[in-house]
Amino acid sequence: MTRADRALALFREGFSCSQAVFAAYAEDLGLPRDMALRIAQPFGGGIGRTGDWCGAATGALMVIGLKYGRVRAGDAAAKDKTYALVREFVQRFREGHGTVRCNDLLGCDIGTPDGEKAIAARNLHATVCEGLVRGASEILDTLL
Repeated sequence: MTRADRALALFREGFSCSQAVFAAYAEDLGLPRDMALRIAQPFGGGIGRTGDWCGAATGALMVIGLKYGRVRAGDAAAKDKTYALVREFVQRFREGHGTVRCNDLLGCDIGTPDGEKAIAARNLHATVCEGLVRGASEILDTLL
């Protein structure tokens, strides 16, 4: 099973998009699954259902940080590599989806009752979010 498949399986289990992407990679990078799920939880729903940054994208950014982020303040090379990979990820995600904003990707305000109804009525988790989870994972695979 690929990491993109694992991420999609986690999403289909009911975890948020950020949790699904981050946890699919975290164990391979030394972080236990339960810890990854906790860390990524606030980023779902466009960051706590604010509809801002797509959770699949923020989950991917956390993966990049987990793998390449600096652990010494003076490690400019790690910082520069991390930022370069983040910029590349964001560029590719935008090229593929037009934006990184959750509300724009879904076409509704997910933080409102009307938005929640629209998500359910239009089956957006299956028709949009699953593709974002898979797409973010596939971009990650090319960058890692």
